[in-house]
Amino acid sequence: MSETERLINASVADVFAVLTDGWSYASWVVGASRIRDVDPGWPEPGHSIHHSVGVWPLLIDDATTVLRHEPLRLLELKVRAWPTGEGKVEFEATEEDGVCHLVMREHMTKGPATLIPTQIADPILHVRNAETLQRLALLAEGRTPPPN
Repeated sequence: MSETERLINASVADVFAVLTDGWSYASWVVGASRIRDVDPGWPEPGHSIHHSVGVWPLLIDDATTVLRHEPLRLLELKVRAWPTGEGKVEFEATEEDGVCHLVMREHMTKGPATLIPTQIADPILHVRNAETLQRLALLAEGRTPPPN
């Protein structure tokens, strides 16, 4: 399992505002290229974001579904990008000294990607997820007005 963490100069509420805005997903998730639809009820469990991954003309249409949501604390997702596979991603937030400490955990659960040894997959996921958290941080930090 790959685990990546980041301190974000924003409140947990601002970070979760981005995490739970299904339409913003392609803005911060590395590899997501567009959002086709967001289920009414997102981010409640069982609801999905319908997205495309990849680069045109090699786009894969698939979905990400909420497995668990604890407002302002935890968001667990089932992510899919078949034919490569399926995985679970968890975002866990805590407040530390007025900023958000966000931990992102990801592991593959089904499909050909599960055949990649952890020693190879985890460092690749870590680099990808560090960029994902950087993008998410920029969006969340932009929601908060700078102090006077």
